[in-house]
Amino acid sequence: MKSNYLLIYFLLISTFGFSQNIDVSGTVKEKGTNIPITGANIKIKDGQKSTTTNFDGTFVLKGVAKGETLVVSFLGFKTQEYLISDNQGNLNIYLTEDKNTLEQIVVIGYGTQKKKEVTGAVSVVDSKTIENLKPIKVEQALQGTVSGVNVTSQSGAPGAALDIRIRGIATNGQNAPTAIIDGYVGDLSLLNPSDIETITVLKDAQAAIYGTIGANGIILITTKSGKKNSKTKFSYNSYLGIQETSRKLPLLNATEYALLLNERYANGGQVLPYPNVSNLGAGTDWQEEVFSKRPIVNHDFSLSGGSEKIGYTLSASNLDQEGIVGKDKSGFVRNTARIGLNTDLSSKIKFNSNVIYTQFSRNTLNENGLGSVLFNALNVPSTLTPYDNNGDYTLVPNTTGLGNEIINPLAQISNTYNDYKYRKINGKVGLDYKVFKGFEVSSSFGFNTSNSKSKVFNKKISYGGKVFDVNRSSVTQGSVNDNNFSFDLYGTYSFSLAEEAHNFTTTFGTTVFKEYGNGLFATGFDVPNNSWEFADISLTTGISDSKPNSSYNYDERRLSYFGRLQYDFKKKYLLSFMIRRDASTKFGPNNAVAYFPSATAGWVISEEGFLKESNFLNFLKFRASYGSLGNDQIDNNLYLGVLNGEATYVFDDTLTNGTAGGIIPNPDIKWEEARKLDLGLDFEFLNKNLSLTTDYFIDDRKDLLIKNVPVSGINGTGAPGSGAPTINAGDVRNSGLEFAINYKNKASENFDFSIGYNATFLKNEVMAVNNGTGYFEKGAFGVSQPIPTRMQVGHEMGYFYGYKTAGIFQNQDEVNAHPSQIALGAVAQPGDIRYVDINNDGVINTNDRTDLGSPIPDVTMGFNIQANYIGFDISAYSFASLGNKMIRNYERNLSDANRLDYVLDRWTGEGTSNTVPRVTTAATANNVFSDFFVEDASYLRIQNVQLGYTLKQDFSEKIGITKVRIYTGVNNLYTFTKYKGYNPGASSGDPISGGIDFGFYPLPRIYMFGIHVNF
Repeated sequence: MKSNYLLIYFLLISTFGFSQNIDVSGTVKEKGTNIPITGANIKIKDGQKSTTTNFDGTFVLKGVAKGETLVVSFLGFKTQEYLISDNQGNLNIYLTEDKNTLEQIVVIGYGTQKKKEVTGAVSVVDSKTIENLKPIKVEQALQGTVSGVNVTSQSGAPGAALDIRIRGIATNGQNAPTAIIDGYVGDLSLLNPSDIETITVLKDAQAAIYGTIGANGIILITTKSGKKNSKTKFSYNSYLGIQETSRKLPLLNATEYALLLNERYANGGQVLPYPNVSNLGAGTDWQEEVFSKRPIVNHDFSLSGGSEKIGYTLSASNLDQEGIVGKDKSGFVRNTARIGLNTDLSSKIKFNSNVIYTQFSRNTLNENGLGSVLFNALNVPSTLTPYDNNGDYTLVPNTTGLGNEIINPLAQISNTYNDYKYRKINGKVGLDYKVFKGFEVSSSFGFNTSNSKSKVFNKKISYGGKVFDVNRSSVTQGSVNDNNFSFDLYGTYSFSLAEEAHNFTTTFGTTVFKEYGNGLFATGFDVPNNSWEFADISLTTGISDSKPNSSYNYDERRLSYFGRLQYDFKKKYLLSFMIRRDASTKFGPNNAVAYFPSATAGWVISEEGFLKESNFLNFLKFRASYGSLGNDQIDNNLYLGVLNGEATYVFDDTLTNGTAGGIIPNPDIKWEEARKLDLGLDFEFLNKNLSLTTDYFIDDRKDLLIKNVPVSGINGTGAPGSGAPTINAGDVRNSGLEFAINYKNKASENFDFSIGYNATFLKNEVMAVNNGTGYFEKGAFGVSQPIPTRMQVGHEMGYFYGYKTAGIFQNQDEVNAHPSQIALGAVAQPGDIRYVDINNDGVINTNDRTDLGSPIPDVTMGFNIQANYIGFDISAYSFASLGNKMIRNYERNLSDANRLDYVLDRWTGEGTSNTVPRVTTAATANNVFSDFFVEDASYLRIQNVQLGYTLKQDFSEKIGITKVRIYTGVNNLYTFTKYKGYNPGASSGDPISGGIDFGFYPLPRIYMFGIHVNF
């Protein structure tokens, strides 16, 4: 009976206890904007119950007991706590932005860390910055936003490649950093920028965990993913833009040109070509003829959400950009689609996947070279008309004064036919298994598979006896297949000792990587009807005496093992040790394996007693790192003798085409090695409103691979397809200082702003070139002139090598008093350029060539500002490069070619000019490569200005939309520079000859209007 009373008592108590439980509901919003926060975490303090907010910021948490505390948190916002009472109604919770960015999670490769615990040089660009910049390609989002990173364009043409350099040019080969997309090696340039959550840049020995692919730095891409326990969220972002050239060069008009030509011919003792110039007027503006305003359209659509155990995301995009040169003959269309899925298969096993499909097509014009469209537009005389009396394209005369390579650029555009189509699917699938508390095993399979098809049609055409005449039509078609896959398996074990005073995290694993592919190219002659519509090899009928096809295939593999130990004592003293072993088939048996160790350390000084209570200094950390990394981004099979050369043999008195040995092999070829030192400080001041990061770095690159090392011609290196061997013969050092400072302030409930500035001071020096000559040269200037750019000990990579000038000879006495310049091609006359006798031997000759500067900037800077007032937002991003120089090589040194208007300040008599030489048809030495053709290409570019307005939520919610933002902006608004060419920030991408300007395609200025809608 007593037991029955106890049972009844227990049931009453239990019923009373349950009757105190309530369901808590509410909405979580961002304070100030009232925008709902999706995916905020709601949990009971010190309890197990939890949930997340839906797409509209709402949540319901059932069975919460009176008196318990609700904890609401979301990354980037301050955590809030609420005490649950009896009469708890619907909660309205407002989260404020957390200025403590040190708590943010940073991806560091095979793991993550809190920012305050990172011991390497790491920078992060978030999705908000990417959205503000509206980059066409992801790489553009790094320019000016990350210290130590310089992004140069090879061209402003649609779809043109961009080059990323992290802390300078360190090798004469491949300088591009490796992109890791959600854990696998991928192509940064093909991503849709709107799919990216964060971009993390590893600049120092922190990248050593990636071994042979980390020497040039690592860029880690984290794509957006769906959040669990959230309703489906739709997002649409679109903009329409109008493009125009950001720069036109000041050319001579017809009258100015004719007067100049008359003077030139008169000085040469020849008959005046234009006896009457009064009716010429302005003539043809050839730049106006080739440039036009063209549209750009972009659409992004995404869908994301999740249930209790599943998070998903779907996205698609379309970009259509037409070229500002060539209209429909130049364009780029990109389509992408992505699907991401993360699933809790059980309490211990998680599955994640991300697959991306990319398709693009591109049409191009001849650019950045002798005879390119813009080269012709700059050199064709303005006295010529685009069309003749019959409506046909005017032929540029084939004369000594105009040469045989300058043609009508409009005819060139019209007769350009090509097409390039590319398709790629890439992604990864992975599993994470939580073995026991603190120990997790992760595996992933990443893959890239792509194929491309190209077609180039050369129409039978005559430009009047020019080198571009095509006497026989042809079509060249190509097909390329590239594939790679990687398998990663690694474990991470975290544990603490002595009441969490000593904290350890160990990571160890293996990576298998394989890349393989093939390419096939063929040419057919005599295209039916001489027409693009019939340009297909299957329809051609002609036969060629030369080899009309070629092919290649490759298969390379890499096997790696890696380990990392991270330790901290009370989050105050931080240590990390890494080692990686790589074995690669790109190297022979003698050097197939290499080891890459590194170490990083940190001291959180602000946790020490003497600073912990400081009201001014909120955070201070000292960082140091040193390590060894590798670079295997070289041509394949350099250690093997391969039969891929061409030769002609005699059989039975008949010449027969055949195969011969290719590039001479080097069985001892080995890895390039990077030894990186970094010393850094991280500060936060003024209630964490002001942050400063500064780093001093040294990057020593050893054993650079130097191509075409001089060897005896008896080896057959001069044969087609053959060549001199590649050896490890170079060393380069990059050292410098970089810092980034950011200030943000919420001045009031309605107004907040942030300002960012970063700068990088860089010194580049070649330390060794052991190839037998002491230098390696590359590039071209003019026609039949010595190679102008070099890699040489004691100089910067790719420095300009030529004659130094000292003004203009004003009279014959000055000529007589100066060392003879006849070795340069002509006897000097008053009005000619005066060259410096560098070695003081009394004669000007090739021994007087010297260092004229380089395209490597001394300082690069970024300045950015954002502000928000009520519903309005404004942002501006700028970038500056100081100290870089460029060779002006887009002017053809022929007597009758057009000129920029700086020649109006030419020497016409004593005292008239000391900068621009006289004009004449007689022989002079004024066109030899000298600093007359080298210009300061320093510049400041306003990259992006954007103004937006977000509709009040009360209004947008009435039509079922959670957010509506409309915006307008300008990309490449203006470039301040003294450089005469189109784009002072351009480069061909080559580390040695990249600073030669053949007429770089200008960056388009884009005026855009867009809308961003969430619902």
